[in-house]
Amino acid sequence: MWPFRRQVRVRSGRALRRVLMVLALVGLLFVGFLFLPAGRVLFEDVRDKLGGTAEISPAGVTASGAAPGHPARAAVDGLTNKYWGAPALGASLTCTFGTPFRLVGIVLHTGASKEPEEFRQEPRPTRADLIVTTVDGTVHEEELTLNDKPGPQTVRTGISDVVSVQIVLREAAGRSGSRPIAVGEVEFFQRT
Repeated sequence: MWPFRRQVRVRSGRALRRVLMVLALVGLLFVGFLFLPAGRVLFEDVRDKLGGTAEISPAGVTASGAAPGHPARAAVDGLTNKYWGAPALGASLTCTFGTPFRLVGIVLHTGASKEPEEFRQEPRPTRADLIVTTVDGTVHEEELTLNDKPGPQTVRTGISDVVSVQIVLREAAGRSGSRPIAVGEVEFFQRT
């Protein structure tokens, strides 16, 4: 009967439990604070995958150079049979946007056409640098390796508050003579 009839004070252990709960809560808040950036990135990535996307057109398009008859605007006109003709490697195409947005992805169409015969007639980029600038001035850089084949090539980004995107051409296939490097179309997609 001894272990069952033991007298227990009503307040025994309550203070210790409260202290342990407060310490556990402070620990969880501290760990959450440490991992906040990683948690936010993960949260936004999940929203990108579950949400829809919509194409967004740039407010302005400029290039460091363009071949005659192949202006920078041709890279964002919605047509893949017209192209921006970059005069040389190192040339860049810069697209600016009126309002900041979440850039989920970019679709690039390299070459002069989506038809294989016409595609191979003009030089086309195989490597480029993607430079994305956000509203607070943060710059995100990524090196892109592009397939040397006609058709769309998707680049996933997942960058918030984007105000400009620059594409700098680094390597090209089919270069001979002074023919321009053809970038058929660049499409930008935002989360909806």
